[in-house]
Amino acid sequence: MKKFIKNNGTFIALIFLIIILSFLSPSFLSSRNLTNLVRQVTINGIIAVGMTMVILLAGIDLSVGSVVGLSAVVVTLLMQAGIGMWLAILITLVGVGGVLGFFNGFMSAKFDIHPFIITLGVMTIARGLSLVLTQGVSVPVTNRTFAEIGSGYIPKIPSLIILVIALILGLIAVFKTSMEIKNGDKVRNKAKLTGGIILTIAGFLAGFLIFIGYQGIPIPVAIFAVIVMIGIYTLRKTRFGRKLYAIGGNEKVAWLSGINILRSKTMVFVITGVLSAASGILLASRLNGASPNLGDGFELDAIASVIIGGTSFMGGVGTITGTVIGAIIIGVINNGMSLLGINSFYQMIVKGFIIILAVMIDVLNRRDTA
Repeated sequence: MKKFIKNNGTFIALIFLIIILSFLSPSFLSSRNLTNLVRQVTINGIIAVGMTMVILLAGIDLSVGSVVGLSAVVVTLLMQAGIGMWLAILITLVGVGGVLGFFNGFMSAKFDIHPFIITLGVMTIARGLSLVLTQGVSVPVTNRTFAEIGSGYIPKIPSLIILVIALILGLIAVFKTSMEIKNGDKVRNKAKLTGGIILTIAGFLAGFLIFIGYQGIPIPVAIFAVIVMIGIYTLRKTRFGRKLYAIGGNEKVAWLSGINILRSKTMVFVITGVLSAASGILLASRLNGASPNLGDGFELDAIASVIIGGTSFMGGVGTITGTVIGAIIIGVINNGMSLLGINSFYQMIVKGFIIILAVMIDVLNRRDTA
């Protein structure tokens, strides 16, 4: 039981948080509110997937919020200039997210400058470009199809089929990942298996009650789910993922082992930049327009999600699954405090304390295992 609680503490905290808010606000558990909550989580969650990889390297990316705003502005202006929707999206992903991400990663790795400094500079540059391109005013979206990406739904029957397939694949993945090597023999980690089954079934039931009870799965949620699955597979099953854990655990040893540090770090920041651009595009689609101030403070929510989800600031430890739970916790806190009429200024204070608490827990856990 102790091992189960330790391995699934974040999820248990989420359950308690949901129970408390359901008593404090009767409208919290309504299908409409939960659907909107999950849709809001996707914007931060997509960014947080990339941020997880950055923090796994013991780095940080402060530019993600500004990249979100610049991407929203660029994709909107491109469509206003007569460029097709899908081409505008591609140009934004590569030209904004990819280029700025490459700059962040290459400069920090090549010249051994801490990512905090480089991404702080890019954060300011990207925000300034947003203001220059828009002259400080909002830019409306004129393409109706584009608006469907951020606000549309997958019909209920296809949504139910997707949820059932996700449940089956999730259970298969849990059974596979619960196997461990101990003393040269394959054994099943019962705590990991139990926690994984509970998480998977709880996710299915939550998805069924939220989405099937309303209008189906929102399109941004489906996009987020695909990104999460790719992220999980990348970290668990690919050489690239193993390299990230190695670099975060001990960069010097990783370099001596033949890992190309420059290439790996650059690729991580490119991925984070592209994911931030994707969030900006979804946000512009959902709001049916873009503002130069979009994404302000998003880096705080992304970092909080990653740290709450168990990824260590010291590097080398963390999972995408934990980050998703962390993003949901941040979304629940934001949504719950809004329903309770708590000022957004106080929400920032609460999230700041949560980050500090999560970092303290990480430090204490490392001392216990040292």
